[in-house]
Amino acid sequence: MAQMIGENMDCKVHAFTNPVVALENLAGISAGVVITDYSMPQMDGIEFIRRATKVTPKSAFIMITGHDLDIMKDDLDALKRLKLRLQKPFGWRPLAEAVLSVWPGDDSPVLREE
Repeated sequence: MAQMIGENMDCKVHAFTNPVVALENLAGISAGVVITDYSMPQMDGIEFIRRATKVTPKSAFIMITGHDLDIMKDDLDALKRLKLRLQKPFGWRPLAEAVLSVWPGDDSPVLREE
């Protein structure tokens, strides 16, 4: 899906399969939006966002999940930079539109027309 986003938006996409490696690299990336899954090895998406906000101070966050996270509403509400949750399954276009809707500032990327 990261490849589809990269091919259809005029912004650079960095994809990581390991949250620890992603955290190690985030400080060197000027990310407008960080997308994370809730279920990951080594930490969940809530912990990832808590840690990531310390190294990428201006990024907005989107969490994708196949789980019902309503039981964690208080934990999610405490993540002030978590702007949107997307329930699986979805395609690349709804994800791209979500990225555009939460992009901070006025320099949001453009979704290329098909």
